[in-house]
Amino acid sequence: MALTWSSALRITLLLLLLAAIATVCFTLPVEKVSSFSSGFLIYDFLVPFFFFFLSLSLSLSTSMASILLSSPSKLHAQQTNRGPIDSSFLQRQTRVPSGFIWPEADLVAAHEELDEPLIDLKGFFKGDGVAIENVAKLIRASCLSHGFFQVTNHGVDTSLIKLADDHLDQFFHLPVSEKLRVKRVPGSPWGYSGSHADRFSTKLPWKETLSFGFHDNGSEKVVADFFKSRLGDSFEETGKVYQKYCEAMKSLALSIMELLAITLGVKRLHYREFFEDAHSIMRCNYYPTCQEPSLSLGTGPHCDPTSLTILHQDQVGGLEVFVNNKWQSVRPIQGALVINIGDTFTALSNGLYKSCLHRASVNAVKERRSLAFFLCPKDDKVVKPPEELVTEVGTRKYPDFTWAKLLGFTQNHYRADESTLQQFSKFTQSESKSVN
Repeated sequence: MALTWSSALRITLLLLLLAAIATVCFTLPVEKVSSFSSGFLIYDFLVPFFFFFLSLSLSLSTSMASILLSSPSKLHAQQTNRGPIDSSFLQRQTRVPSGFIWPEADLVAAHEELDEPLIDLKGFFKGDGVAIENVAKLIRASCLSHGFFQVTNHGVDTSLIKLADDHLDQFFHLPVSEKLRVKRVPGSPWGYSGSHADRFSTKLPWKETLSFGFHDNGSEKVVADFFKSRLGDSFEETGKVYQKYCEAMKSLALSIMELLAITLGVKRLHYREFFEDAHSIMRCNYYPTCQEPSLSLGTGPHCDPTSLTILHQDQVGGLEVFVNNKWQSVRPIQGALVINIGDTFTALSNGLYKSCLHRASVNAVKERRSLAFFLCPKDDKVVKPPEELVTEVGTRKYPDFTWAKLLGFTQNHYRADESTLQQFSKFTQSESKSVN
């Protein structure tokens, strides 16, 4: 039995009213209490009703208490019986279901734009020393502050980006039964997910996602094979498009890594070489319209646990970053790609560069799409900063770890937020102590 808060309020008022009546009935002298024409004292009339309503109220209150004290998963099961969640389900909702309502603290609106630099990479690709120096200064200032910047003249073909957008639409407009053919398996980041309802029961994101892995360490076309094997021949072309898209994203990511090394004053190819055999993640996001956007979020506040994110967002807008104790929006710029630092690179920079808290809002007018490429190390590679950054900072900020270990932590033990890296470090250290 699921009670609304209005029902709970009515029950509380009823209990207060009955308590007041009881006080009158049991404290006034009998001779001062009026009799009914039938000769019954007011006691005779009120007392049976008092105990009847008290019994009913206590029964309702007990039911309410059992619901409120249920575990999140049980509460979710009691409140919903809706089957698979996809964009068609979300867009039919005139009111936001309770599982999608976020705490007020997470919903504070963004009222200004982030003043992040727009980096022109043309000079870098041409090998212009002066241009590289200027770009490095802008990137360093951004990464020391919040870890977000946008890049233009990045070398990724705009027609390829357009194709990737079109194929995103093709997938998310499939019937939910078709999308579930590639449903995410518990404990794995790959596959289709409707609002992550398979993992969580509260603070659900108002979105659908399709995630898949990418590496190019051999002749195998892992992305193309993923689409064809899981969705059939009709998605063979989609697989080819995203294979090319991931290859272009990795190439750009390695260039950004080269620039980050320059900004940190370490060997120029240090990070590029570290990520040459990267095992990365590609994620397609679809955010349907929401009739009560002030109550929900497309993606909740979090820091990316990965190393570097390259985001293509459409012109609808919705990406917001928490800087200087307030939420600020990241304005979509035609042709630009958004870059942000992730937790793993924070560790690789020994804490110098920030992995910033960010989220995605939703709106009631226009659905939103985005394509996120997450650069990640090869699973078994040890994440640790270069010695010169340890010397600069004076101490190691984080213990050694592998990307596989951090990914497993976020998939099986911890929901990514602003404290993921700190909590993972504690988790790793406690495991080490228990082994020793």
